[in-house]
Amino acid sequence: MPAGLEPLDIGVQIPYYFRCPISLELMCDPVTVCTGQTYDRSSIESWVATGNTTCPVTRAPLTDFTLIPNHTLRRLIQEWCVANRSFGVERIPTPKQPAEPILVRSLLSQASSGSGSFSVRLSALRRLRGLARESEKNRSVIAGSDARAILLSIVFADAAAIPTELNLESIAILSMFTLSEPECLFVASDSERVSYLVNLLFHSSIDVRVNSAALIESIAAGLRSPDLRSQLSGAEGVFKGIVGLLNYPAAYPRAVKVGIKALFALCLVKQHRERAVAAGAAEALVDRLAEYEKCDAERALATVELLCRIPAGCAAFAAHALTAPLLVKTILKISDRATEYAAGALLSLCSASEQAKCEAVAAGVLTQLLLLVQSDCTERAKRKAQTLLKSLRDSWPHHDSIANTDDYAGSDVVPF
Repeated sequence: MPAGLEPLDIGVQIPYYFRCPISLELMCDPVTVCTGQTYDRSSIESWVATGNTTCPVTRAPLTDFTLIPNHTLRRLIQEWCVANRSFGVERIPTPKQPAEPILVRSLLSQASSGSGSFSVRLSALRRLRGLARESEKNRSVIAGSDARAILLSIVFADAAAIPTELNLESIAILSMFTLSEPECLFVASDSERVSYLVNLLFHSSIDVRVNSAALIESIAAGLRSPDLRSQLSGAEGVFKGIVGLLNYPAAYPRAVKVGIKALFALCLVKQHRERAVAAGAAEALVDRLAEYEKCDAERALATVELLCRIPAGCAAFAAHALTAPLLVKTILKISDRATEYAAGALLSLCSASEQAKCEAVAAGVLTQLLLLVQSDCTERAKRKAQTLLKSLRDSWPHHDSIANTDDYAGSDVVPF
């Protein structure tokens, strides 16, 4: 049945030819394969994606993976849904068909045509952007047409020139894709191209800033070369621009999401973490930590732990009155991963700052750590908690009995 539908009245029987042979559920988007059999699009796509090359019903080889929409059957299913509305059946929506590859190639050709007018090229890029926004399937079709390479050539046609709408529209489309390693190398190996993207982090339009940050994050995550990753994270102004997104009002959540991802990717390069601290990353992360959704909170806490591994980072976080209380509160509240990062950050902070240690104890860290070592959390998190408990033994009213217990004996975790 379509997602979200209530169970059908027991008096309703779904005609067998309306059911997908794979899922046995009512088809929402029936498509026909080269063998003549019809399946629900999502089911047959999953079947093929897992490596199957035969028709599920006939077992004949699928010589052509083109999926042809079965409009007649879909309309019959919709009519049946309407006729059985009184039994709780909802009408399946008319699915939006994926973009045709020939259309995508035509739009890319228009966009990259040096002889085409500016307005025609811009119109083509805007249509591509609209298609990419519509669905993952469309993005797959666009990516399969060598779009990323074409769009990169448009963006960096003249990296020294003032960005035009063509450049900015191309960046907006690229921000929705994951770049391949050669594409990341194309950008990161040229300092002018890197500077071009970094400068856009200070553009007057927040959309442009966010799209540029998303592209920078994709490049940082896709590079294997330590030297190029270091050059990218060491680019002048990159941390200032990224941290600026974290401080943007919550009314535009994409800015924060992209900012956290980009900051984490850049902070994986140890030698430039001090630049992140100098740009105000510690204050920005702590100020908004309580507002983040799960995935954002996990990345933010991972970044906090990374920055706590350097003295400047520890000092910056220790200077913020909310750091220790928020980290303590995070333990066992969001996810196992978040708990592990929070425990690691607290371990570094409490090892480096007596003030942070006192604030953590006042916030109830001892109780939280005891709960953590008895929980089903990761072994790494437990080891960090055990090491931190040992360092805090002087804060216990009966520290001798705690220090001698087997639960906290020995740990292979050392302060970052």
